[in-house]
Amino acid sequence: MINPVCWFEIYVNDLQRARIFYETVLNIKLTDFHNPDSSQDIQMKHFPFDMQLYGATGALVKMEGVLAGGNSTIVYFNSDDCAIEQARIESAGGKIHQTKMSIGEHGHIVLAIDTEGNMFGIHSMK
Repeated sequence: MINPVCWFEIYVNDLQRARIFYETVLNIKLTDFHNPDSSQDIQMKHFPFDMQLYGATGALVKMEGVLAGGNSTIVYFNSDDCAIEQARIESAGGKIHQTKMSIGEHGHIVLAIDTEGNMFGIHSMK
C-alpha cells in the first residue's frame, strides 16, 4: 500500500502574493501550471516535484467561486528543522499560529497562517 495523499491544492485570493509568501518561507520556486481546460477561469502555480521521489506535490490555485481561508484541511510541508521556516513566516507576511512544538516520536511541527488566511504546517523530525 502506498501513502494515500498524492496531490494538494491551496486556494488563494491573490496568487502573486501567495506565491511570494511560499517561495520566501520554504525557499523554493513555484512555476506556472497551465490549465488545459480553457473553459474555467483558473490560475495555478505548482510546487517543485520529482515524480521519481517520495512525497506528494501540489499547487496554489486561484479559481472563480472558490475563496481562500476555509482551514478545514491542513497541508504540512517537510523540513529538516521547522524552526528555519518558522523564522521566515512573519517577515514574509504570514502569522505564527503555533510555534515549534514536539509531537513526541513523530517529530516537531509549526502551524502558521499564510497571506491568504490558509492555515498550513511545517513538519520536521528535529
